[in-house]
Amino acid sequence: MWSSFFRKKSIDKIISDQLEIEKLEGGQMHRNLGVRDLTFMGVAAIIGASIFSAIGQASANGGPAVSMLFVFTAMACMFTAFCYARFAATVPISGSAYTYAYTSLGEIVAWILGWNLLLEYAISNVAVAISWSKYFVDLMEGLGVHVPEFLTMDYLSAKRAFNEASPLLQSGQTLESLHVNLREGYLAYQSAPTFLGWHFVANLPALLITVAITYLVYIGIKESKNTNNILVILKLLVIAIVIGVGAFYVQVENWTPFAPNGISGVLKSVAAVCFAYIGFDSISTTAEECKNPQRDIPKAMMWALIICTVLYVLVTLVLTGIVPSQQLTGIEDPLAFMFMKVNLPGVAGVVAASAVIALTSALLVYQLGQPRIWMTMSRDGLLPKAFSRIHPKYRTPSFSTIMTGVLVGVPALFANLEEVINLSSIGTLFAFVLVCAGVLILDLDPENQKKSKFKIPYLNASIWVGVAWIVALYLSLPDSASWTTWLGSYLDGDAKADHWIMTGFFVIWLVLAFFSYTHRLSLIPVLGLLVNLYLMTQMGATNWERFAYWCLAGVMIYFGYSYRKSKLN
Repeated sequence: MWSSFFRKKSIDKIISDQLEIEKLEGGQMHRNLGVRDLTFMGVAAIIGASIFSAIGQASANGGPAVSMLFVFTAMACMFTAFCYARFAATVPISGSAYTYAYTSLGEIVAWILGWNLLLEYAISNVAVAISWSKYFVDLMEGLGVHVPEFLTMDYLSAKRAFNEASPLLQSGQTLESLHVNLREGYLAYQSAPTFLGWHFVANLPALLITVAITYLVYIGIKESKNTNNILVILKLLVIAIVIGVGAFYVQVENWTPFAPNGISGVLKSVAAVCFAYIGFDSISTTAEECKNPQRDIPKAMMWALIICTVLYVLVTLVLTGIVPSQQLTGIEDPLAFMFMKVNLPGVAGVVAASAVIALTSALLVYQLGQPRIWMTMSRDGLLPKAFSRIHPKYRTPSFSTIMTGVLVGVPALFANLEEVINLSSIGTLFAFVLVCAGVLILDLDPENQKKSKFKIPYLNASIWVGVAWIVALYLSLPDSASWTTWLGSYLDGDAKADHWIMTGFFVIWLVLAFFSYTHRLSLIPVLGLLVNLYLMTQMGATNWERFAYWCLAGVMIYFGYSYRKSKLN
């Protein structure tokens, strides 16, 4: 019975099943996407909420050095992108990382990964919808249209702001003297209509944009592609304006010190920076709608990562060069704030308008990805048949698209932005870790290597992984005077859980070093696995706890439904 949990679908079986599905009437989707379209989808997904909102708090935490964190994270994504490209060129199916895990790691791992992809796409879209709402409301205010505060944010943020602002106002401070977030939250909670003592505070614009995007995704891939391409072109033009104009106002002395809060301050922004790269893997979910997925998906992934990393680094350096990093704390619209700082309100207005465009395109791509993963899981029997239903006219996964809209739109009404960013980031990194591990396992069979049109450059990892482990362990150990305190931290203190998480990372690294030596593993997938796993360790114990509960819920659903209904059963 234990072995049945790890049953796998062979590559030949997956491809033959796909050919059978496409022969059925209504089973085939329209193939409209080329390299340019896929690259634009990657850019749309990557450059979204982060460059217009999360980049501000990340810069406040780490200073100009956050630009290097973007580079480091991009390297991790690049290693992972090689692995995604390897799988996409071997298994050109819409299931993305879920399908890849099914061929290499087994069914239960594939299910858990698919369950976490729900975390990546659906919850990421909640975050994007919330950010879109913020910029849209600001844009309406600039045009003279006021949206009531209680319809523009979540209940939790409003209540926290009300509880924090009330004693300050009672002490004699004025409402205008409060931070803008406190002021808006206080007004939202105070002015909200009440039902049975409960204040109705909900983010209505976030719901409405989700409904609109879901409709666009529902009616066809061609319409979605054309809309996205236009939005991305506009987005890139505005970012070029931000960098070009902002460069003339940079004060180099603001880059000193480069890391004002040290390495810990930089690493504090790991969740936000990882969130910035969420979505590059969404390209692989459209494999069944690509003209040549085995050739085009690998190219598009690489181009999207390179373009976006260059833009993130340049924007971060311009932002921290104009505004000292400590002044960016709590600023939700840092790019608009940056131009207001140098008395360029016109450019700030353009940034606010472009943010609405940028976030719309990101929302569009995320809403495309999730239904196609559910469709593939349904075809395997792990989800009900309705999820694999293809619309007879539009050739899109109709029921899955509607369900995605519901699961994004309803939480977007009430969710808190910071919480969903952290939870989404750890789920995404987990998916990246498993994709890298899947390539290592898949390539142990030489026959599998022959079936791929994309080859990861082979560098022998046998010695380097072990040497790097020894060096890293030596650098992380305390000096002789601190051994007692260091050992005691495993049993007591606020960082106890973090110490155990890091110890687990070093144990996994040691095991990987052993297998790298005995099986002469490829270095790039090993590096991808280790870097993504390290970034997971920096997410904090609270996020790990929530992530564990989420995985546990997924396992319960698997044994309650998916295991029995699986077509491999």
